[in-house]
Amino acid sequence: MTQTRETILEALRSLTLPDGGDPVSRDMVRALKVEGGRVSFVLEAESPDMARKMEPVRLACEGLVRKLAGVEQVSVALTAHGPAPKAPPASAPPNLKIGGHPTPQAGPMNPTGVKRIIAVGSGKGGVGKSTVASNLAVALARAGKRVGLLDADIYGPSQPRMMGVNKRPASPDGKTIIPLHGHGVTLMSIGFMLPEEKAVVWRGPMLMGALQQMLTQVEWGDLDVLIVDLPPGTGDVAMTLCQRSDVSGAIVVSTPQDVALLDARKALNMFELLKTPILGLIENMGVYHCPNCGHEAHIFGQGGVKAEAEKLGLPFLGSLPIDLDTRLAGDAGTPIAAGDGPMAQAYGALAARLIAGGLV
Repeated sequence: MTQTRETILEALRSLTLPDGGDPVSRDMVRALKVEGGRVSFVLEAESPDMARKMEPVRLACEGLVRKLAGVEQVSVALTAHGPAPKAPPASAPPNLKIGGHPTPQAGPMNPTGVKRIIAVGSGKGGVGKSTVASNLAVALARAGKRVGLLDADIYGPSQPRMMGVNKRPASPDGKTIIPLHGHGVTLMSIGFMLPEEKAVVWRGPMLMGALQQMLTQVEWGDLDVLIVDLPPGTGDVAMTLCQRSDVSGAIVVSTPQDVALLDARKALNMFELLKTPILGLIENMGVYHCPNCGHEAHIFGQGGVKAEAEKLGLPFLGSLPIDLDTRLAGDAGTPIAAGDGPMAQAYGALAARLIAGGLV
């Protein structure tokens, strides 16, 4: 019997961890490969301290998979995502504040340990940019990459809800920020610092100060890529990121309708003016498949983003449909890319294309 990715995951679900759950439900399994009788994957702990205690779990996973029919060789690696949080000093509690004017700083505003920064932008709101950013981050993590997601949409932070993480990050000294984690992705958002219903009423300098803090004061750890979910439009945050950081490239998300494309062109023009490479365009909400009768409806038009990419000589990275499950998954805090359905496969293909192109 030849094992598959699904049968391996199903077997690992039967292993109960000492503190509850199983390796699959706890989102610890990374880079699972099944090549004939050879099986390999990574067990990812939340911190180096936890990883040091997980050797018995690694051995149990290895032994469990080795007993499956047709498995000849098993390799299970143990790793941790990001640095271990430092204990706060006993003398005074941390007093971390986000916002305020940026501090003078020589040189670029680059996070330590991050190999590449990819900005995900759009010319206007409501095109699903944040949904694409979160699912792309999860898909890249599932492909074995070390991924961070920075929610730079400071006026409308949505990643805490979409990634299912809602607690305040720790700060050992009132300056260093320990990021949070969800679905294999290292996370930072202004939304972690504020109640969900509280408005951010800041002018440009405070926005730039917050961006500076979230880039340079967060212990991102060693990441292959940091996905930055930009605010819609061409404002201060996007300009500051591209001018002060070594952004590897930008992805622009748009729906196929003419009004959305008008604004997407402005975002493309902004990245060109700021000399930020454009990695490609993604068409979101390209088609609606009726779940009852199978009829396809192009509610926002058809093929507009692909035609625009061809016109401008830019890569077209793919078209994503309007999908109810994607919306429900985002509202529930478990991105659709974390599952195994058609939309997860679509995001997986998008991640694979970026990896194959050497962009991540």
